[in-house]
Amino acid sequence: MDEFKFHNMQLTWLKGGVTFLDGGTMFGVVPKALWSRKYEPNEQNLIELATEPILIQYEGKNILIDTGIGKGKLDDKMKRNLGVVEESMVEESLEKLGLAPADIHVILMTHLHNDHAAGLTKWQDGKLISVFGNAEIHVSQVEWYEMRNPNIRSRNTYWKENWEPVEHQIKTFEGSEIVLPGIEMIHTGGHSNGHSVIKLTSNGDTILHMGDIMPTHAHTNPLWVLAYDDYPMDSIFAKEKLMKEALSNGYFFSFYHDAFYRIVKWDESGKEMLEYVKRTSSEK
Repeated sequence: MDEFKFHNMQLTWLKGGVTFLDGGTMFGVVPKALWSRKYEPNEQNLIELATEPILIQYEGKNILIDTGIGKGKLDDKMKRNLGVVEESMVEESLEKLGLAPADIHVILMTHLHNDHAAGLTKWQDGKLISVFGNAEIHVSQVEWYEMRNPNIRSRNTYWKENWEPVEHQIKTFEGSEIVLPGIEMIHTGGHSNGHSVIKLTSNGDTILHMGDIMPTHAHTNPLWVLAYDDYPMDSIFAKEKLMKEALSNGYFFSFYHDAFYRIVKWDESGKEMLEYVKRTSSEK
């Protein structure tokens, strides 16, 4: 598993699944001639996308950012439609680290789309149960409301199977929330109405986890937003503001979906990588 030591925070990427999705959809109105230079598609125009949670070990706490695509919850047709080629092995990843799901204290949900939230629950003895039964699950109030009251567009990704078993564990916030000293969740909207980013700060350095308003290293341009975004102009405005702050202050960026990089720090122009951690081939 890939790791990054961030001062007093230890980050480890867990095996949460792999999908292949249409490249054009992932880059919206951007022409293929442009985006394919940064993120190469296969012959079917599909691009590889990880769905891999980040474990943060910090101040005696085990914290997850998102939870993966889940396991044993999709039939073959659903896997094909969603481009799923590998399901989650989060529990197995934790076991390799000497941990169990019961050892997770906090889960930070950027949003609750199925590819991020399906790992919250699993089937056991014919019923759905919480995977991380001891964890507080933090999510914006807007997102929590929308998951339980999906509209005609969002109901295909907000599934009751992913929220009903964990309802008692949910902790919501409005605007922003300091979950622990150095860990802040910030509601941005955009990709979903309740989407949030996560800011990690330690010893004067910052990692910005942009969730799905910047799902890969190839999405640095504020105008390069997903066709999946429910509110694309909100994505653009939030990304433009955050990128300006991050690039001018030398932040690192971390990724949930990127098939090539785990962590990147760019120069102030956002074009040259100064530091990075690659996703190892063993993870693919």
